Amino acid sequence: MTNASVSISGLAVVFSVAAIGFAGAAQAAPAPHATAEGMHGDPAAAAPFWRYQRQDYDCGEMAAADVVGEITGRQPTEDEVTAVAETVLSVNHSGPIYKPGSRTSNSDLQPLLAHYGIPASSLHTNTDALIEDLDHGRKIIAGVNDKIIWNKRGDRSVENHFVVVTGIDTRAGMVHLNDTGSSVGRDEQVSVATFEQAWATSNNFAVVTG
Repeated sequence: MTNASVSISGLAVVFSVAAIGFAGAAQAAPAPHATAEGMHGDPAAAAPFWRYQRQDYDCGEMAAADVVGEITGRQPTEDEVTAVAETVLSVNHSGPIYKPGSRTSNSDLQPLLAHYGIPASSLHTNTDALIEDLDHGRKIIAGVNDKIIWNKRGDRSVENHFVVVTGIDTRAGMVHLNDTGSSVGRDEQVSVATFEQAWATSNNFAVVTG
């Protein structure tokens, strides 16, 4: 009897696997993907859906547009997704999700994706769970601090940006991002340590599809 643990959306689940020795018995389940070294996710497939944002404070809408494009193949433009966000009611405050010049709330990304028929969950999670999500083809938007991601001076204590996590390379120790706030944000790559430091400012907030 062997015990195995799997991290699923931040929750540790422990189960037992009995080894059965007679002919025709099913083989033991493979080890969880999160334990395998190498690339989790497909940054190359996600890269074409990166766009550089032209407006201030619409990184959440642009991250959502990226995810919509990846899942449906029909990516809304910046003007289209912000126009939609100006009509969908916020679950966090009175009025719509998006107002020009105002930041989008974390909790409003889920209803924005729902408008496009994409189910998603808002949660506080961990890197192992993100790896598991990527292995299952789920799309991830993470709340981060942009100064840490871009290695720039400024306030590094608060969440102020959204990025799409497109891959985690556990062998290289790198996280791949589509980052609409950077002109070189297509398949932007930062170390796992840098990502986790930037992500910690949101208490590891993420929106995960599926």
